[in-house]
Amino acid sequence: MSSFICHHFYPSLCTSKLAFPTNPIAPIYLGIPNYRDKARFSRLSSRCYSEVPRHIDSHDKQKKSSFSMKQCAISIALAIGLITGAPDLNWQSRAQAITTPVLPDLAVLISGPPIKDPEALLRYALPIDNKAIREVQKPLEDITDSLKVAGLKALDSVERNLKQASRALKNGKSLIISGLAESKKDRGMELLDRLEIGMGELQQIVENRYRDGVAPKQKELLQYVGSVEEDMVDGFPYEVPEEYRSMPLLKGRAVVQMKVKVKDNPNLEDCVFRIVLDGYNAPVTSGNFLDLVERHFYDGMEIQRADGFVVQTGDPEGPAEGFIDPSTEKPRAVPLEIMVEGEKVPFYGATLEELGLYKAQTKLPFNAFGTMAMAREEFENNSASSQVFWLLKESELTPSNANILDGRYAVFGYVTENEDYLADLKVGDVIESVQVVSGGDNLVNPTYKIAG
Repeated sequence: MSSFICHHFYPSLCTSKLAFPTNPIAPIYLGIPNYRDKARFSRLSSRCYSEVPRHIDSHDKQKKSSFSMKQCAISIALAIGLITGAPDLNWQSRAQAITTPVLPDLAVLISGPPIKDPEALLRYALPIDNKAIREVQKPLEDITDSLKVAGLKALDSVERNLKQASRALKNGKSLIISGLAESKKDRGMELLDRLEIGMGELQQIVENRYRDGVAPKQKELLQYVGSVEEDMVDGFPYEVPEEYRSMPLLKGRAVVQMKVKVKDNPNLEDCVFRIVLDGYNAPVTSGNFLDLVERHFYDGMEIQRADGFVVQTGDPEGPAEGFIDPSTEKPRAVPLEIMVEGEKVPFYGATLEELGLYKAQTKLPFNAFGTMAMAREEFENNSASSQVFWLLKESELTPSNANILDGRYAVFGYVTENEDYLADLKVGDVIESVQVVSGGDNLVNPTYKIAG
């Protein structure tokens, strides 16, 4: 079933039982290792096509996925370039790999440095349009770069950042308040008061030349900013396509904690990861995961892949490679779901490449260490079910903001605490529990409440 295609050269994040090549410059085929001796994953479901314009029908998909001789010739040239300078990703027996998008018309062209902080990515992904609060947010985030300067000299730059943020808050406060949802206005105004007080406290820290006190206070201030921005969202901003409305949907955000038992690291026994699920930009994908969390589907499951590129889990025991709903005895298939900057509703069932949106920016990019996404079959966009992965490695093949994974796999959250410890996880480490911390009431159509 696996086959070689000339323009993709990346470690495939699919749910098939193929593995990576030991020689990274050898011809690379499709698939992902799950390190289990089971039959190849059969198709979970056919693609869902409808009259909804955001879907791509099978005829158009066939046209978009056919490649001209010219495209293949270009891709072969790119492959030669990779062979002469391929990075060592420590891959293991057969799978697909991807090229860096080096051609201008295939690259994601973005000015300025990429945002890699997961909390910042989540703030910018909110469905709001309030310039005044963004003008407060940006200089507070810039404090991180100011602190890269050695010694106390950094505090001079921090002070400039702080003055810019304070000025923006003073001048734009009325516009910020007017942007708050009516039902959340009182809470939002209280948060703005705390933000103003906190800025004064940070100013005092800078004047006292207490460098170590800056970062914790900056984090606190940005949490206030993020909470104010969330209070600007009034309800869920769009309708999910009809064919997916009966599925578990996360209409908003939720926070879960994943506790992992580490087996073979004497310096690290238990890791607790805080994960924010973004239902604003991936309601079907995040709703599916949260529903499985409530079912305790992942509790007791092992880490099944940890190769320095990703950490992956979610493949249950037995022949199935996805979740089988006990109430229906059928596999649950989740569509590919990608929200793009400037759009109000996600695209479903097609990659951005298949749609011809080569320069489109995804709202939830693979920029942050610990970006969380769904694994799926390579040739079946709508075959995701329960297998998830966290991206670890930023390499020549996956640079932030020009990441060729963007638009091919559905990102639905970020690890926001202890994400660095993901790199310490190994195959066989056990997920002791995944528990909902907040936002569980944003899940609609939960199936875990239905007796199976």
